Amino acid sequence: MSQEPLTFKKLSKLENLLPCKWEKLIDLLVSGNLANLLNRKGIEVHFTSVKMSGMYNKRQFEFDIIAQNDKETVVVEVKTTLRPEDIKDFIEDLKQFKDMMPSYKNNRIIGAVAYLEAVSGAQSLAEKSGLYVIKATGSSASIINSDEFSPKLW
Repeated sequence: MSQEPLTFKKLSKLENLLPCKWEKLIDLLVSGNLANLLNRKGIEVHFTSVKMSGMYNKRQFEFDIIAQNDKETVVVEVKTTLRPEDIKDFIEDLKQFKDMMPSYKNNRIIGAVAYLEAVSGAQSLAEKSGLYVIKATGSSASIINSDEFSPKLW
């Protein structure tokens, strides 16, 4: 049985799949332990949703993970590699979150970023911006903010 040779076209397809697969892996690592992590921070989680998307002002949006109780909603942006521009973009989405997702308009909105690797001081920028910082580690994830950290409400 002969195998078809690996071509540039096939390699390109594989390369394009990898970021998507990595992000799904990070989603799973984070969402599986998110309720426990947030409970330790005093945020009781009743349920989580993964990949909530919609349309707002003719613009497509997607939120990677949403964890919520009756009063608080934690919106998590997941990145394989977290960059400062990801933080800035996510903060703009958080500012419009209650307009994009009106069913959460009465909740306190808290932002969080989750990642496997961070570059250019992105994790510091995230914390300074009032976001929980979640690092995917091994088979789970952990919140790595300083002990004095208090999340910003959106």
